[in-house]
Amino acid sequence: MPRMAGAQSYPSRPVRIVVPIAAGGGLDITTRLMGQWLSERLGQQFVVENRPGGGSNIGTEAVARAPADGYTLLAVAIPNAVNATLYDKLNYNFIRDIAPVAGTVRVSNITYVHPSVPVRTIAELVAYAKANPGKINMASAGNGTSSHMAGELFKLMAGIDMVHVPYRGQGAALPDLLGGQVQVMFATTPGTTEFAATGKLRALAVTTAARAEALPDVPTVADTLPGFESSNWYGVGAPANTPAGIIDTLNKEINAGLADPKLRARFADLGAAVMPGMPADFGKLIAAETEKWAKVVRAANIKPE
Repeated sequence: MPRMAGAQSYPSRPVRIVVPIAAGGGLDITTRLMGQWLSERLGQQFVVENRPGGGSNIGTEAVARAPADGYTLLAVAIPNAVNATLYDKLNYNFIRDIAPVAGTVRVSNITYVHPSVPVRTIAELVAYAKANPGKINMASAGNGTSSHMAGELFKLMAGIDMVHVPYRGQGAALPDLLGGQVQVMFATTPGTTEFAATGKLRALAVTTAARAEALPDVPTVADTLPGFESSNWYGVGAPANTPAGIIDTLNKEINAGLADPKLRARFADLGAAVMPGMPADFGKLIAAETEKWAKVVRAANIKPE
């Protein structure tokens, strides 16, 4: 009975959702949309708090160490899966210390080039990079982010050399990409599709196995490099040992949001496909992605910044 009562009265005060990367990227944008939905549904403010740094480890560790009471949550994404291999020593174990609550959306990365780069297809980019080894700068939102890992997988599969230039978040990288200081970026769809529509950037391909609904005319990288697949996924986690009743409440309301036509439309406009499911489903995804990206980290010999 006490466990049920606690779940029924949750939340009785504001809830923090820690986004462990800088503001302005896809994870930040989609988390704010879901936070607004949860605030309206559960009658308490779900406040997004950006805590960037350490390749997302600072914010993640803060949640891992927080009380397991449902009032501190974590916005989860690919860096959480990558960092398990990227960093030799972490002060937490993500799969052990963070309980999966729910997946939210999956988004594609887009292979963008600055218009000054004389290529219009992935095949042309590969040929250009092979003719100019080490002369193309590839921006990312930071070490271990989806934009970085998609780029490293691309380099491995294409057999090319591009110079990785990490930034502190996608929002920080985009001005230099728009200005031509860096030439290539595998940026997430939220917050970037307008640049392709206006011609400020050239979208060569999407990184998912299928075309993105937001950019139906843009082919996939796999059309040129068979077997290539990289997508970013977002979700919500909580400190381990958070009461099952609280996790169930959050999972139910997040899935309700993903089923809501208006919220689904907002996500679709951002190029994000909803990813409903139970906590165990999200846990399986995290485990599979941790294994997948471990192979890329080792093969490309990627090191922390």
